[in-house]
Amino acid sequence: MFVGTSLTAALGLDPSLGFPARVQAKIDSAGLPFEVVNAGVSGEVSIQARDRVAKWLVKQPFAVLVLETGANDMLQGLSLRALRSNVQAIVDTVRKARPDARIVLAGMEAAPNLGEPYARDFRSIYADVARRDSVALIPFLLEGVAGNPDLNLGDGIHPNERGQRIVAQNVWRVLEPILRAEAAKR
Repeated sequence: MFVGTSLTAALGLDPSLGFPARVQAKIDSAGLPFEVVNAGVSGEVSIQARDRVAKWLVKQPFAVLVLETGANDMLQGLSLRALRSNVQAIVDTVRKARPDARIVLAGMEAAPNLGEPYARDFRSIYADVARRDSVALIPFLLEGVAGNPDLNLGDGIHPNERGQRIVAQNVWRVLEPILRAEAAKR
C-alpha cells in the first residue's frame, strides 16, 4: 500500500503512469504475489495522513506500507516538530495494528529556498525515524528528478511520465528485496 500525497497520486497524469503503477509492473515482471494499492491523496499534509492511516488504512490488508508524506507540510511552512511526530505516529500505528507488516519510508528534501538549517532538519526526520524504528528508507524519493524541468510537469514539482519512471526505480531499489523476503515467507 502506497500512502502519500500528490506525488503518489500522480497529480497531472493518468494514475497508470504514476510510480505506484510502474512498481506494480515491476512486481508482475518479477513474478511476485503482491498487488499495489495507491492510497495517494493530493494536498494531504502529514497530520491528515496520520489520521487516515489510523482510522481507515490500517484496517485494510497489506504486507508492506510505503509512506510518502511531508512535502506539503514543507510547502505550507508547517512545523517540523509536528511532521516528525506525525511520521512517528504513523509508524507506531502501523506497528501496533499490523505487527507483521513491513514499512518503507520515502525520504524527502526541502526546497532550497528554505535554507540549509531547515533543509538539514527536514531531511533528518526521515533518517532518524527510519533508524530509530528499523524501517527501510528510500533516501530521497525524487532523486534524479527534483529540479529537472525535463522530468517534471510545468509546475516544476510533480514528475512527468519520464520522471515517474525514475521515481519508480528509486522505490524499487528499496522495495524489491523486501517483497522478495515477504514472498519467501509465504
